[in-house]
Amino acid sequence: MNLVVVSSSVVLYLAALLLILPGLLNKTGINAKGVLGLAFVALLLHFSTLVGTVFNPEGQNLSILNVTSLVSFLISVVLTCAMFKTRLWFLLPIAYGFSALCLLVASFVPSTFITHFEHSPGLVAHITLALFSYATLMIAALYALQLAWLDFKLKQKTSQALNPNLPPLMKIERQLFNIILIGNGLLTLTLMSGPLFVDDFFSSGKTHKAVLSFIAWVVFNVLLWGHYKQGWRGKTVTWFSIVGAFLLTLAYFGSRFVREVILT
Repeated sequence: MNLVVVSSSVVLYLAALLLILPGLLNKTGINAKGVLGLAFVALLLHFSTLVGTVFNPEGQNLSILNVTSLVSFLISVVLTCAMFKTRLWFLLPIAYGFSALCLLVASFVPSTFITHFEHSPGLVAHITLALFSYATLMIAALYALQLAWLDFKLKQKTSQALNPNLPPLMKIERQLFNIILIGNGLLTLTLMSGPLFVDDFFSSGKTHKAVLSFIAWVVFNVLLWGHYKQGWRGKTVTWFSIVGAFLLTLAYFGSRFVREVILT
């Protein structure tokens, strides 16, 4: 692990974050090129760190901290790329701050969970689907929080709701449900691929993952049905999104946290 690379990535994430905050707080212009330039280099350095920590001679180190760092990287990449089409200034400081924190912890706190999937392409596909579905639905949860915050500010008739750096409320809502549709589709494929490619998918140590993931899948499907058929909006959408994201977090990281952190 190159401490210079890690430190540089963290500093660049924080620098991008600090360029954004004044515009959000004071409704001033944001140097988009500067933010995206800093973020691009930070992401490259973050990626190089992930390659070095995950892949080693013993196999693939998919410890809970490395996976969390990888998820934070994926979220930051997606939101940074999305900036070319929409204003996500509210979400980027959260994503960059989380990425910097995850990268620091993963780099300086030892954790090991060696696996071997170089000869199992099906397992690679399942893990990839799981990571992307989780990252996508976490982004949906962030969108739901942004939607709830902006709705609250509009109802309070505060000037902050009219910040030119924030997208319109209806646009956020449309994007939120598009993201949930994509994330739920990926989660569906994840649940379908699990029994096919993971030998002990229904073993006693992994049953809760399947059950909690399925319950989260039901929650997101109910949310989509409620929105498109019953016109659900506002707090209902926010709570369903957060509950679904929380269930997935328990499914993906709950038992790993107990084994790798509490019991070590």
